[in-house]
Amino acid sequence: MTYYPKEFIQTAEGLLFAVVAEGIEDGKVRCFLRYVYKNQKWHKLKTAEANQLINTWFSHYRFYSSEFDSSLHGVQPNHIITHYDPYHYCQQTLAVTQQLDDIQKDCLALYTLFEQEGVKIDDIGVTGSLLVNLQKKSSDIDLVCCTTHTFQACRAALQSLILKNKLQMLSIQDWQDAYHRRECELSFDEYVWHEKRKYNKGLVNGRKFDLSLVTKDVMKHDTKKTYQKKELMTLRAKVIEDVNAFSYPSELQLDHPTIKTVVSFSATYVGQAQKDEIIDMTGFIEQDNHGTQRIVVGLDREAKGHYIKVLKL
Repeated sequence: MTYYPKEFIQTAEGLLFAVVAEGIEDGKVRCFLRYVYKNQKWHKLKTAEANQLINTWFSHYRFYSSEFDSSLHGVQPNHIITHYDPYHYCQQTLAVTQQLDDIQKDCLALYTLFEQEGVKIDDIGVTGSLLVNLQKKSSDIDLVCCTTHTFQACRAALQSLILKNKLQMLSIQDWQDAYHRRECELSFDEYVWHEKRKYNKGLVNGRKFDLSLVTKDVMKHDTKKTYQKKELMTLRAKVIEDVNAFSYPSELQLDHPTIKTVVSFSATYVGQAQKDEIIDMTGFIEQDNHGTQRIVVGLDREAKGHYIKVLKL
């Protein structure tokens, strides 16, 4: 079985992990702890809380990835009791329309609107709290597309549906809530300027939703390539290719003497820049086993101290 980012896996100890990298390394699924079952209920964890719990009580899930030269969480496949697939969710849960709660109804409405715009909805899955049935009344909807074509079709459909007032852009309060959750290094105005032009967020019946991309149509993952971290660096460069700007991880090709790509694992910087734009960025320089260097912006959700911003001339 192949594991992909945006999927979830559950262990017998009552731990729910989000998969963060495709495939298996050293016999483990690379993931990060998001929820723990305690006192007969599930609790969502922040990054520091998850790391502390793993280090203190579940050290067998502590994992160093030589491929990414980074500490992750890792689970052996035989420790997995439930595998949550974003695409199976839609077939199994949303089909039972009489038993849906409010967030599920909004999700179904979103699917219907995209389908009416000609989007292939079989290529759209559900991730986040909704996938693992831990949604609350205030939960967002997190959609994931498995092909670039469908993802771009969703972005175009979102723009069209906003013009028709069938979906809405985020309000100032929504942007502020998203900004504070991200805890990113950009100012609020910088954050909103970058986000508004991505068309990967919107409101359905007043509920926020996100679109993301994890491609399965092209197996581009090189399992033989490993990276070694160098120093933290700030640099400026021109973007010469943005075809993978919305992929996971996000990747931009750069016009720079030694650093040819900038990669980000943080959702904040997905789709952050476009071809021919000049960007400033701070991240770790990494060198692969072939001697090629890249800059990595954000190794976790918060990406503390890292950023990508367009130089607006």
